[in-house]
Amino acid sequence: MWNEHNQLLQSQLAPDEHLLWFGQPRGGFVLRASDVYVIPFSLLWGGFAIFWETAALMADAPTISKLFGLPFVGVGLYLIFGRFILDAKQRSKTCHGVTNERVIIISLLFGKKIKSLDLRTLSEISLDENSDGSGTIAFGSLRGHQRFGAREFPGRGQQYIPAFEMIPNAKSVYETVRSAQRKQLEPSGA
Repeated sequence: MWNEHNQLLQSQLAPDEHLLWFGQPRGGFVLRASDVYVIPFSLLWGGFAIFWETAALMADAPTISKLFGLPFVGVGLYLIFGRFILDAKQRSKTCHGVTNERVIIISLLFGKKIKSLDLRTLSEISLDENSDGSGTIAFGSLRGHQRFGAREFPGRGQQYIPAFEMIPNAKSVYETVRSAQRKQLEPSGA
């Protein structure tokens, strides 16, 4: 997969553009700060929906009552298990690149989605680094609850702001982006 992502990034480059760094988010199961709130809610939602549906199926209830709870059970199961599976799959199908001109984020989960941000127009770049050196680089300003690790459900589109999420050696990549940005902003001939 690593070579496929490198080739995919290389295919997006202009003739005079060159790749300075590429990588992927950390794979596998990940708990986020927002899960402190989402996990209890998902267990309550899912538990109640399963209880409701079980009671409707065991009772001599009309068919409509038996079918009514199924979407709620589906949402509950997604909240409890499915969102973690979809999030891991989304990260495994994502690659990031930094070139001498821009940052590129490619997602292959539901078709091919390419996000390209010109280094000259990036006004805010932030680094959120963990103790192990991994972290997230966000390209834009963090709004409201995002600062606390909340994000949209996976599969619902882009995150609130483009980011290199859960990458190893985040500070080194951050410095690569900042250095490339400084070179882009230097006056011609300097």
